[in-house]
Amino acid sequence: MTATLFRGIGSLYTGDPEREEIAGAALVVEGGMVVWVGEADDAPLADRDVDVDGRAVLPGFVDSHAHLVFAGDRTAEFAARMAGRPYSAGGIRTTVAATRAATTPALAANTAALVAEMIAQGTTTMEIKSGYGLTVEDERRSLEIASAFTPETTFLGAHVVPEGDPDAYVRLVAGRMLDACAPYARWVDVFCERGAFDEDQSREILAAGLKAGLQARVHANQLGPGPGVRVACELGAASADHCTHLTDADVDLLAASGVVATLLPGAEFSTRSPYPEARRLLDAGVTVALATDCNPGSSFTSSMPFCVALAVREMGLTPLEAVRAATRGGSAALRRDDVGMLRPGSRADLVILDAPSYVHLAYRPGVPLVAQVWQAGRRVV
Repeated sequence: MTATLFRGIGSLYTGDPEREEIAGAALVVEGGMVVWVGEADDAPLADRDVDVDGRAVLPGFVDSHAHLVFAGDRTAEFAARMAGRPYSAGGIRTTVAATRAATTPALAANTAALVAEMIAQGTTTMEIKSGYGLTVEDERRSLEIASAFTPETTFLGAHVVPEGDPDAYVRLVAGRMLDACAPYARWVDVFCERGAFDEDQSREILAAGLKAGLQARVHANQLGPGPGVRVACELGAASADHCTHLTDADVDLLAASGVVATLLPGAEFSTRSPYPEARRLLDAGVTVALATDCNPGSSFTSSMPFCVALAVREMGLTPLEAVRAATRGGSAALRRDDVGMLRPGSRADLVILDAPSYVHLAYRPGVPLVAQVWQAGRRVV
């Protein structure tokens, strides 16, 4: 194996709680893994070197919440919202119809294009959900497509209740649909929200997924106060996602349980909704992650840098806290310890910015600052 020394690093954000930031740093990669991190003057010899010329380096972003397998778009819905119509979950059915009608190659091509967008903007680990099929076969093929791009696949048959008997649909999701989808999924998710699935329905579906060997995550408390956070904490979910409307009891539960609060500011931006109170969560000791929620209805962005900027400007995070949430926080939401950090033993996923510090991600919003992206020690951008 060939060892590569990255030198000339102006500022290194490692994500490692033991030593989170290093000025004048270097790191060594071998076999797709980080094997050494420290000051440049102490760097060991390597077979080759990459001079980043004073740029900032940080771990690849970990996007732990994305809906990438779909067809069509919802520009008309977005335009209507911008004209004053409030968002509800009903628009999901529009995407369901388009997704069911699309061919498998077309769905795979659209997913590949979105994954490429993510990688170009520094995302090296992403989760991909199903949820726009809502039939046994369409959910299964969505997850089969997703599994070609990431091991972090999530069964979201419980995205919205299609036309018909809600109780019969819950039985389908927790039964035949789960059986067909489990071989292609690591996670089970449910949209526990008014207009979607209530507390009892959510518990039934999540319990069935856990029994099938999947791990749980929950769409929780996006549209208003509700039971989603409580269900996530009681069932040991890895993450409660959205967390826009929280009671004091919800915050206490998240802090005590260790369930990650994954915040999705792109959704609030696109729906003109209140942003989650990230400062309140951090001050209570809750682990916070940032993710894009990339989907065609409520957050059609694939950009983690954009979400970092929103978190700083709109949710009260410092630039350091936002970058931490977009890297190490995302890895916690996926229960991973090999990504989201740059320390010996971590996967060599690096983002090199055309800037001297990660602070520029918020300081210069909308500017394409990602100069290079490396995945497992291989340059991909």
